[in-house]
Amino acid sequence: MTAFRQTQTLNFGLDEAPLAPGEVAIVGAGPGDPGLLTLRALSMLQQADCLVFDRLVSQEILAMGRPDARRYYVGKASRCHALTQEETNALLVRLAGEGKRVLRLKGGDPFIFGRGGEEAEYLIEHGVGFRVVPGITSASGCSSYAGFPLTHRDHAQSVTFVTGHCKGDGDLALNWAALAVPHHTTVFYMGLTNAELIRSELQRHGMPAKTPVALVERGTTPEQRHVLATLGDLVEVIEREAFRPPTLIVVGEVVSLAETLAPAMTRLARTPEDAIDALAHGMGRVAL
Repeated sequence: MTAFRQTQTLNFGLDEAPLAPGEVAIVGAGPGDPGLLTLRALSMLQQADCLVFDRLVSQEILAMGRPDARRYYVGKASRCHALTQEETNALLVRLAGEGKRVLRLKGGDPFIFGRGGEEAEYLIEHGVGFRVVPGITSASGCSSYAGFPLTHRDHAQSVTFVTGHCKGDGDLALNWAALAVPHHTTVFYMGLTNAELIRSELQRHGMPAKTPVALVERGTTPEQRHVLATLGDLVEVIEREAFRPPTLIVVGEVVSLAETLAPAMTRLARTPEDAIDALAHGMGRVAL
């Protein structure tokens, strides 16, 4: 993982207009490792007057923004929101109306379970200009760092990203039959609360209890941990290992490849002690 310090200079050319006063950039920060941030996201970070960021955006990534940029935390956890979505929408419009260059920074990709589409619609309704910068979604980052692919010619010819959490108190109504097919990978975001439902419905629609499952908590960060299980013992493993959000649940035969690939991979993530040391030495802005 690269430590970006103030004395370093990163030179690259991007074919895009600068972020304008009164404009909002909806940007994906990736799954956690600052090394997975895109160059365009970094460019937006270093231009923005205001950073409006979610719970899963790391301190290392925030440290790459301008030191004088105002920071607004709008993180959301289950039944615990710093601001409601409506309040966050209003904040973006207010800051843009003040002529600020606004960065709406989201973990993963803003258009994959990131509410980026809802915020873009709100900005359009209020006449605010915006742009979108995609990020590496958690499914891709977490599976790679846990040592297995999401697709493989011998094991999975398709993959589906599914939200395991519904808006409000609604039921998790999914096409379970389509998810229970063989040679397929299903990634459940925010699925811990509904793990029992996920297990029972997939098995009820024909998926064997022995189907491999991976649980990846805080993927790509120094605190990442992952456990391989089976569909049949999914709930028991979650309870025994005390998994907490953010945790991805990945179901499919590709998960079994972690036993071969993970031990052979070069370690990418730093230890928690390495990350603390990097922050203590002044993670700072990268000059463009």
